[in-house]
Amino acid sequence: MASTVTSDAVKRPGYGQLLRTPGAWTFLLPGFAARQPFAMLTIGIVLLVQHTTGSYGSAGAVAAVTGVSMALFAPQSGKLADRFGQRAVLVPGVLVHAASVSVLTALALAGAPLWALFAAAVPSGASVPQVGPMVRARWAARLEGSPLMSTAAAFESVTDEFTFVVGPVLATALCTGVHPAAGLVAEASLTLVGGLLFAASTRTQPAHGAHSGAGARPRVSALSVPGVRVLAVAFLGIGSVFGGMQVSLTAFTEEIGNPGANGLLYGLFAAGNMLAGVAVGAIAWKSGPRRRLIAGYAALTVAASLLWSAQSVPLLAALGLVVGLCIAPALISGYTLVESLVPATARTEAFTWLTGAVALGQAAAVTVAGRLADAYGSAAGFLVPLGGTALALATLLALRSRLAPRAPESRAAARGIGHRVPVAVD
Repeated sequence: MASTVTSDAVKRPGYGQLLRTPGAWTFLLPGFAARQPFAMLTIGIVLLVQHTTGSYGSAGAVAAVTGVSMALFAPQSGKLADRFGQRAVLVPGVLVHAASVSVLTALALAGAPLWALFAAAVPSGASVPQVGPMVRARWAARLEGSPLMSTAAAFESVTDEFTFVVGPVLATALCTGVHPAAGLVAEASLTLVGGLLFAASTRTQPAHGAHSGAGARPRVSALSVPGVRVLAVAFLGIGSVFGGMQVSLTAFTEEIGNPGANGLLYGLFAAGNMLAGVAVGAIAWKSGPRRRLIAGYAALTVAASLLWSAQSVPLLAALGLVVGLCIAPALISGYTLVESLVPATARTEAFTWLTGAVALGQAAAVTVAGRLADAYGSAAGFLVPLGGTALALATLLALRSRLAPRAPESRAAARGIGHRVPVAVD
């Protein structure tokens, strides 16, 4: 019987089997609610600040400060969660975030100088709740060594991208149809409510600090693992796509006199990512995540190279969809590799390094694309995703050997679900 279950897990590492993991729904539902606002923050800042200042460059710079702040503080949040538990970090974090975004919104509406917006943007970004990495850490703790880990990574990518379908559309609709500040007000409110609900789900959070047991492995920093550093650099390229698309799509729709199309275009881009994530998670791959990671980045670079040439909404929508389809395989493969590279005691930190790298790449891209769009138009802004993904691909090709997994004996069997099959890594 055990061999049959194991064989089925390899042949059909599907979502149904994943969602039958004991305790999964107790963190999935509140986690889904808590991560919704994440996709709304940057676009909400861009739309509000551009409205109050009239400059995409200024709007991009404020959003970039938020992104850089998040990138710098997210790994520290993950490290604290690994040490003290997720709830201890999340509750004060969402309270600070809601207050900081409220202050930023009030300053922007009051016409405050740019330096004041920067000052408010720092705590707004630093306090972004790292719910996605926390959910991934819960999956990793329950599926360690299981072929379902790749399915879980795909499921999380789909969930993330669903938020990027809903979030930008909702933020854009609120900002353009209700009030320029409505997007950020909704973001702060959803973060507060969703974050507190997720924090209340404590039964499935991974063991931490003193509760990890006497026989637990010594704690290490996730960034001390060479593979994590390589993945962090590679994920800067993913961030460059998100940031470059947000600003350039906004500029493009303004140029054609149809700003309401911005949310739809970005939603199609995110929908491509979500659809690809569904497909990736449903396939029993013969190739390992390292090979899929490089292939994903190669395809993404080719797709991004065509964005600048789009001159119409239908063409840009089609290209955005293709770019989105190429992102999911790269993201999922990178997150899957973490399970084979990093000890369980540092995984939340590792996931936040990757999330922080995406935020940092997004921040840099928002700034550069904003300046280029101001000076040369939206077509120049679309060059940013191309540059970021090309550099990420070159890094992966040069340093792919550092993505080799830890020794097999240090990788525990899956806990409580009967999957002990080795997972391909190349």
